[in-house]
Amino acid sequence: MRAGMLVGVVAAAMFAVLVTTGTVAVVVDRQDRESRGGVVNLSCEAALGPSQPGSPARGADDAANLTEEQLGTVALIISIGKERGLSPRAWQVAIQAGMTESGLRNLDYGDRDSLGIFQMRPSMGWGTPAQVTNPPYQVNKFYDVLEGIPDWQDLRPGAAAQAVERSAFPDRYHRWEAMAVHLVENLGQVTDAAGCGEGMGAALPPSETAATAIEFALAQQGKPYVWGGTGPDTFDCSGLMLRAYEAAGVILPRVSRDQYQAGAMLPVEQAQPGDLLFWAYDPSNPSTIHHVAMYLGDGKMVEAQQSGVPVHTRSVSWDEAELVAQAVRPGV
Repeated sequence: MRAGMLVGVVAAAMFAVLVTTGTVAVVVDRQDRESRGGVVNLSCEAALGPSQPGSPARGADDAANLTEEQLGTVALIISIGKERGLSPRAWQVAIQAGMTESGLRNLDYGDRDSLGIFQMRPSMGWGTPAQVTNPPYQVNKFYDVLEGIPDWQDLRPGAAAQAVERSAFPDRYHRWEAMAVHLVENLGQVTDAAGCGEGMGAALPPSETAATAIEFALAQQGKPYVWGGTGPDTFDCSGLMLRAYEAAGVILPRVSRDQYQAGAMLPVEQAQPGDLLFWAYDPSNPSTIHHVAMYLGDGKMVEAQQSGVPVHTRSVSWDEAELVAQAVRPGV
């Protein structure tokens, strides 16, 4: 049987409220979730939240455009994830992968011999054509591969999806983070799927490492910006972050877009002193990151900005143009 009949019953049960009201208002607490199958969410420290934190409207808007077929696929992903005792983070990864690969539809076509929700290729060992167009098989196979990836829980959800799919376009899976979180929370009845909660920044106070990095960065004020500069007399933006955290015993990659991957992510509005802030030509696409600075707290930051402007501190606003919605905490 194909997607419609296989997922229709599940979809009808899980999404009746969604169709009539637009969202599911009821969520369950952690103890209730655990008592109903042992599914436990991941913490903010262990996993990364959505790329558009503080913007639940975007996820809700994207979810509102899904068809019954697409919602049925989400229902199946969540149902099988619960049956397997996987964390809501795993459901989120699968939703993002399915939305990226097929629009959460069970396609009978694709690039070369790619088929199904996750565009699995029989020639690459994913299964027979009949299997990779069978929705339950596809979802279970996706979870099998995901669980075989070392420390997948510590990856950004889109990066975990890429580790399963091995796409030539690795950054595209991030596009659907906010929608996937919305679906997991509202349709999977999970409180705080992102794992960061309200004011979670306060639960991770500035460390001695962050304090040392801040002290180093502030001591460089007045030194000239030179592209490619990593000190001791000149710095560019990522060179300043590199040396500041090196002084604190944390080794960062050389360039800003790689530094974005070098720590725990959290909503930028919850940044704490020492966290790194990023700017990108397209804030939803990490591959377009072009600047990094260090948050100091109280709406201030330190940066090596551009030629002709020495290392300095300035105010920062969370709605600043090109500011990426995720801050990064190095060394975590």
